[in-house]
Amino acid sequence: MPSESRLTLERARRNRRRTPPLRERLPELREAPGHLADACGRALRRAAPAMLLVAVAGAVGTAGWAGYRFVTTSPRFAIEAIEVAGATTLGPDGIRDRIPVALGDNLFLADLDAVESALEREPWIAEATARRELPRTLVIEVRERRAAALVDLDGLYLADAEGHVFKRARLESEGKGLPVITGIGRDAYATDPDGAAERIRLGLETLAAWAESKGRPAVGEIRVDGRHGTTLYTFDDAVAIRLGEAAGERLLARLDTFDAAWAALSPQERQQARAIHLDHDTRPDHVTVAFTR
Repeated sequence: MPSESRLTLERARRNRRRTPPLRERLPELREAPGHLADACGRALRRAAPAMLLVAVAGAVGTAGWAGYRFVTTSPRFAIEAIEVAGATTLGPDGIRDRIPVALGDNLFLADLDAVESALEREPWIAEATARRELPRTLVIEVRERRAAALVDLDGLYLADAEGHVFKRARLESEGKGLPVITGIGRDAYATDPDGAAERIRLGLETLAAWAESKGRPAVGEIRVDGRHGTTLYTFDDAVAIRLGEAAGERLLARLDTFDAAWAALSPQERQQARAIHLDHDTRPDHVTVAFTR
């Protein structure tokens, strides 16, 4: 038994081979340092643009912040002048008083939108624009509304040539010399402002056509309503000149008829006249004159 045991042990020793190290059996491990270096190099090359972008962005951000701080705090950009164009009714000082910017404020911190909004809340201003003019000037341009008539809406209001009512009139300083348009009423205007604006425009167009002849008496009131159409009232004697629903060629024809009738009246008859009817639709050349008794 002992000899047999030694034989078996010796055979086992002779048949056992030497196991090579794991590093030699796995070539990829032997080459790992090189692969690792290559991988690191590729990663760095791929990351380089992003790293450069981050660095540039950081530099730009820093420079931008420094630039912002400079332009918003430097006395070089303190506003020294606020120039105003187009303000004839309110005047340049009136415009300056209505904006949220003052002399000495930083030009770049001036809120141009707020300036424009503040001005366009003013009834006289239809449109406003503001811009910076470096280094120290704020320029404001406004387009003002032009009052073309006074409109009676249970109180006198100013209206422009488009028929848009834009403010209540202060008779001591506004509306002098303007014709008065009546016949609309406050409730009708509130219910249908576009329709009211159309009627105001009709009144103004009628007045413009009337004023083309210097021989016609001055008109102080234009009444536009759904019942009688357009009626003019002379300024001195309040003679009612009823034109009815007339526009374009029909209006011109009725004005020509008025000229003929007015020329046929004596000065005394003109003073006694209270109404001249030109609103005969079936007989456009027919005139009816009503006198005081």
